[in-house]
Amino acid sequence: GSLISAEERRLRDKKHLDDITAARLPPLHHSPAQLLPIEESIAIQIQQKEAYEAMQAKLAAQKLAERLNIKMLRFEPEGEASMQYREVRDEE
Repeated sequence: GSLISAEERRLRDKKHLDDITAARLPPLHHSPAQLLPIEESIAIQIQQKEAYEAMQAKLAAQKLAERLNIKMLRFEPEGEASMQYREVRDEE
């Protein structure tokens, strides 16, 4: 076998990859990793944990409602539906 340069090998590998797949990696749109102070990192982790737990609670409530056949309707005591039969008219 003849020795080929690194550039020729890279081009040959790229052509081979083009022959077997059309998949491409998406371009990088973000900046490289940054170091954070430990306090900021902890604050972010706590915020993410709270958001995750809130989402888990919401999903659990939805699953429980589905399992128990409970229909969750929006309750608006001063909303449009209650005002339909309660029209206030000035008598004068």
